Amino acid sequence: MTGDADALRESPIEDDSIAGGCEHRRGRRLGGDRLWLGTGIGAGLLAVAVYLATNPYPAYGAGLYVQIAREIVAHGYGLPARIPGYTAAGVPFSYPPLQFYVLAVLLDLGGDPITVARLLPSVGFLAALVPTYLLARDYANSRPAGAAASVAVALNPQLVQWHLSAGGVVRAFALCYALAAIYAGFRIFETRSRRAVVAGLVAFAATLLSHPTYALFVVVSYLLLWAVRDRSRRGFALGTVVGLGGLALATPWLAWTAATHGLDVFWAAAGTHGGVGGGLATLLDGASFTLLPLVGAAYLLVVRRDWFLACWAAATESVFAQPRFAFTVGSVVWGVVGVDVARRASALDGTVPGGFDRRAALAAVVLVAGSAAGGTYLVHETTLASDPSTPAFLDDDAVDAMAWAAEQTPPDATFVVLGDAAEWFPALTDRTILIGPWGVEWRGTAAYDRQLDAYESVSRCRSVDCVESVASTVDGSSDYVYLPKRTYTVRGEAVAEFGTLERSFERSAAWERAYENDGVVVFRATE
Repeated sequence: MTGDADALRESPIEDDSIAGGCEHRRGRRLGGDRLWLGTGIGAGLLAVAVYLATNPYPAYGAGLYVQIAREIVAHGYGLPARIPGYTAAGVPFSYPPLQFYVLAVLLDLGGDPITVARLLPSVGFLAALVPTYLLARDYANSRPAGAAASVAVALNPQLVQWHLSAGGVVRAFALCYALAAIYAGFRIFETRSRRAVVAGLVAFAATLLSHPTYALFVVVSYLLLWAVRDRSRRGFALGTVVGLGGLALATPWLAWTAATHGLDVFWAAAGTHGGVGGGLATLLDGASFTLLPLVGAAYLLVVRRDWFLACWAAATESVFAQPRFAFTVGSVVWGVVGVDVARRASALDGTVPGGFDRRAALAAVVLVAGSAAGGTYLVHETTLASDPSTPAFLDDDAVDAMAWAAEQTPPDATFVVLGDAAEWFPALTDRTILIGPWGVEWRGTAAYDRQLDAYESVSRCRSVDCVESVASTVDGSSDYVYLPKRTYTVRGEAVAEFGTLERSFERSAAWERAYENDGVVVFRATE
């Protein structure tokens, strides 16, 4: 099996302008890669420009992350045990802390939380394109393969959705660290490079300290790299050094979390958000585009007997419920497929040596055209009324209403907030929401599901009785209810409001109007 998996390595494309030469495997510097890497970075800049142009406010939410960062600052840069504002009891702080410290420093220096959440993810997202390029380049021994993979990552709507959006203040950097660790792992098992071991150890530690799911992505990738492309004792030992070394660097946080919340907190979170092994359910739900990595991997398995990419694609499809991991792997897969198809096509048409430059030029034209097409598709998605890729949780009216709540309500006031604006509400008001799933995963699957069900139900209520009934199942009655007056989102999906709920509150003697603007109305309990 190992010999089969080495097919690409043993028969590289002969054209140096396309393949980049075998010097890559000896750690060649990036001087000759500027054009190809620049193509990927250019596609990334295009995605960033489209996102910023179509999103005056951050897509999705980072309110809980902002609240965590502020608590870190308030604790003198120590770790807080709980984060207030999200449900009556608050939520345990058990998240890996690295990126929250970065966010804390930026906020402590005076950064506006909304602006930081809008801009910071771009830094991590663009940085992640570099290890993507290097991994595909070295695996296929081809610069165009690296460029194609990085372009595919940059313009994939799923990857943009989860890494350029506000949550990218954590996820974009976790993706970057994870891909850097995997690239280092490839170098370790191919060359036994000590520098790669050090780089992999540091990158894996950074991943562990950023996001647990991305850390699992690294672990799965390392096991497959060793099992399919190496299977030597020395390779296993070097991979173990990376794993244990990264774990050692993350131990202070792990020890603090275990001492503060117990080990159960990790198992509690593992059962939420699809859990491990949820990828099969995603496929069965009809996410057809996630099959594309498997199609490309099947081609490489049949034509090149490339077992690693086939196993890597299959593993990410089955282990992770989130399609973004399958699409990340698929970007590398299809970069390698493109190079193999180009090599075979040039061999069939009898291209002479002088045609090599033309082939490189054609590859560049295809990449640029692909970037333009991908950018056009992103523009289309992000300018739709429903905006399925990057829906904003905030707008001017929401921000104004939250400013009023911060200034004009008692510090201990509690709110039920309908719609996704709830995720930002505690961070922008310093007030408590009673209903919302954010951070509750650390309290266990039952608590998380209860809050999630309540949040989705109350956000679709059309009567005051419905709101009161749902609230009573979670944390009791609230002092205020925040109602969007126009179309708003619930977990990113658009919901239209035609005033039915507002009129129901107006007719109730238990509530009175406390604040209103064009997009939001807030009612205060009178009893």
